Amino acid sequence: MLHESILKLYRRLRLDGYRKLFGAVQEREGSLSAMEAFSADLINLLGEPTLRQFAEYSGISQPNATYKVNALASKGYVEKVVSAPDRREIRLRTGKKFAQYFDEDRPVICAAAEKVRTQFSEEEIDAARRVLDALLEAMQDGTSQKR
Repeated sequence: MLHESILKLYRRLRLDGYRKLFGAVQEREGSLSAMEAFSADLINLLGEPTLRQFAEYSGISQPNATYKVNALASKGYVEKVVSAPDRREIRLRTGKKFAQYFDEDRPVICAAAEKVRTQFSEEEIDAARRVLDALLEAMQDGTSQKR
């Protein structure tokens, strides 16, 4: 069934993500704790959130979020960027040090997509894309309803 295949893909992506996270957690000066690694990855995935957005999404208090962000910033994994339109707003962005530990999954996923593309017609690929887009939209609707 479709949902079983989607769950298998989801589990695979989670496993790959955990492997990447645990690879970043190492015993050396300036390295990340597991919680810091998860926090940095969440900031990266949220795409330059504000401190408040990071706190709300992760379900922690704003002081706790501030503490985590300051620790990540002091280690060079996160940068605080002043927003151009509203100079009072601070955006969180992962830096170069983060990228060194968390190399993007894009090359692996793109290579797999290209391999699959050769096995299906353009119509089948387009139908799969529409299904995935609808699934993502339904998941987004479900996420926003929980808040």
